[in-house]
Amino acid sequence: MNAVSHKQLELDVAIIGAGVGGLYALHKTRNVLGMKAEAFDDAGGVGGTWYWNRYPGCRVDTESTVYTYSFDLDMFQNWEWSERYAKQPEVLNYLNAVADKHDLKRSIHFNTRIASAEWKEDEGRWLLTTTAGDTVKAKYVIEAVGLLSSSYAPQFPDQDKFKGEVLLASKWPDTAPDLEGKRVGVVGTGSTGIQIITALADKVGHLHVLQRTAQWVVPLGIGPFPAETREKIKADPHGFRDWALSTAAVFGFDESTVSALEVDEEERRRVYEKAWKKGNGFSFLLETFSDIPVTAEANKTATDFIKSKIDAIVKDPEVARKLTPRDYYAKRPLAADNYYETYNRDNVTLHDVKAEPIERYTENGLIVGGKELELDVVIMATGFDAMTGNYLKIETIGRNGVRLKDVWKNGPRAYAGMSIADFPNLLMVFGPFSPFTSQPLVHEWQVDFLCDLIEQAEKGNGIIETTKEAQDDWVRVCQEGMAGTLFEVTDSWINGANIPGKPRTSMWYMGGMGNYMTEMNAIRDDNYRGFEVR
Repeated sequence: MNAVSHKQLELDVAIIGAGVGGLYALHKTRNVLGMKAEAFDDAGGVGGTWYWNRYPGCRVDTESTVYTYSFDLDMFQNWEWSERYAKQPEVLNYLNAVADKHDLKRSIHFNTRIASAEWKEDEGRWLLTTTAGDTVKAKYVIEAVGLLSSSYAPQFPDQDKFKGEVLLASKWPDTAPDLEGKRVGVVGTGSTGIQIITALADKVGHLHVLQRTAQWVVPLGIGPFPAETREKIKADPHGFRDWALSTAAVFGFDESTVSALEVDEEERRRVYEKAWKKGNGFSFLLETFSDIPVTAEANKTATDFIKSKIDAIVKDPEVARKLTPRDYYAKRPLAADNYYETYNRDNVTLHDVKAEPIERYTENGLIVGGKELELDVVIMATGFDAMTGNYLKIETIGRNGVRLKDVWKNGPRAYAGMSIADFPNLLMVFGPFSPFTSQPLVHEWQVDFLCDLIEQAEKGNGIIETTKEAQDDWVRVCQEGMAGTLFEVTDSWINGANIPGKPRTSMWYMGGMGNYMTEMNAIRDDNYRGFEVR
């Protein structure tokens, strides 16, 4: 029997991930810095989460204007987004167009999962091993593994007995399943779930929504791409980009500086009504008043308004009651047009599975609250092991044999969202303790910063690492910032509370992108304070 032959590859830079962050990291290191750089992704094409998430209704809930790169000014100015919030096929088409224009695909290993990464101190290199047994040695590793890309799907007993189909929203089949006239159950009412629910309600025979936790949902405001915004970008692309990055959340609007408590009820109602008509969950949370995520009193003014909308829209008072959350409006803000209206349809049934849990599968469906719910299809829209999930899927070993899974057993540790102490030359795009923002422009900014670090290191021995002291200080700042918000006390993927057994902890810099850039520029000007570059 012949031994299996494995490939061996030597690189300057190995990039894990070919989504938004990975594509730009590849472009910057290979095309701009002239380094031998290649990327690895377990998908069959570029796009990251936009490759896998093809479920009905999938689209961005960030303005298309800021869900784009700025490094290619021609594309930034002239790419014609059709909608204010682009659908998944359009986002994927855009990312493919970027990859093709800059000739990136020839340097990407698709259908390739990195299983392990080990730092070789004597060589000053990382040794990566794929699930197929191939190896890659690289001086620098850039992990662009994605914030929301590690799927979480709870397992219910006896799934093998179910004669119907079980679909995972985050790994939607290449060929769209025919759901016309089917009895469909959707498990989960997060961002993915509400998009699927509103997209399928008028297409399936009957839609059963299996809701564990009610969500505060506002309209999205779907419509054509605003012509006036396109003209702004065409006229001053750098100015538009710099303005977007100067905002706290980078969602294409200026955040409010007005307290909800310093205006009267009539004015609050006017502001909330305007935001409701405009659409967008982040806009409703941050563009209306400054203290909704901060104080319970201000938060209640927002939830009271949304509750009044639920009560006015949903015809069945019991259904309205089930749809009304009991916690703060301090999770990832959700938005979908006609979400609450969907529950007025005769073919939509809401199930409170916190009160009546999902027990197990049967041949014909699910046992929910002791009763059989007959279904043809079950769609799992149960979210992600956010922020840390994809990092921990890779067996990562740093200096002196320290394992990332051990370092992070009580929650992640990182410096500025980009580096981890004891893991030299392991760099992250939008890693833990990055700013709580929209991502593409922030990914681009972080990659530029990391490449500056690499250029500095290449003048010396080619080593970049974070001090434990700097890391601890950054984590402390982030945790203190989170403690000053209602996100700290509200269970969600933002603090890891959605995953059983996952440490519940802060994972974000909550000071906003503008402040983050100011701090990082100060770090750069202070000889990259907190980083040892040698």
